Amino acid sequence: MVVHPDGGWTVVEIKSFPMIDGSADAAKVGAAARQAAVYALALERVAARLDPAPSVRHHVLLVCPKDFSNLPTASAIDVRKQLSVTRRQLARLTRVEDIAAQLPEGTTFDVRRPAAELTAAVEAVPATYAPECLSACELAFHCRTRAREQGEVTALGRSIRGELGGLTTIGEILAAAAGTAGDPDDPRVATLRGAAALRSEALAGAGALGAA
Repeated sequence: MVVHPDGGWTVVEIKSFPMIDGSADAAKVGAAARQAAVYALALERVAARLDPAPSVRHHVLLVCPKDFSNLPTASAIDVRKQLSVTRRQLARLTRVEDIAAQLPEGTTFDVRRPAAELTAAVEAVPATYAPECLSACELAFHCRTRAREQGEVTALGRSIRGELGGLTTIGEILAAAAGTAGDPDDPRVATLRGAAALRSEALAGAGALGAA
């Protein structure tokens, strides 16, 4: 962090990827900007407690190696867009206090408690599983089992869940594809039924070739 003479604060992000001829990999710069936006939001909350409250600049300083050397070079990045997106995402998150209020009274996750009690405590917390959870959460296998038992589409991935709209379970998807459920005017349902028809034709053709 840099403190300016007027008391303002600027986030400094130091990265190892190079800045060649004044530019760097766009994907890596974007990731660095999103990360710096989180730091800037955290600093805004810290600054709000001070009197007088210092301003947190909306431009962050990205420091990278210059060209193919070990010399540092820096560039200012406007992160107002990333700040806006992060604020919206945080506003949509369910607060820990709200989740805790829904748990049975006396629920505890103290690892010194008996295994049966800990299992019951974990089961009391709703879980939303996605495949990427496996790389970040120790309870991912537990949540994956629950998602599979309940037939949740998120077990197949967030992108697939987003494409299927209101179809939230595997059972609903299969029923829509078979034509026994779902709105035929829904483009997602129509796509599923078209895919099911193509699959039936392909299997029928393979069966005919095998019989010949």
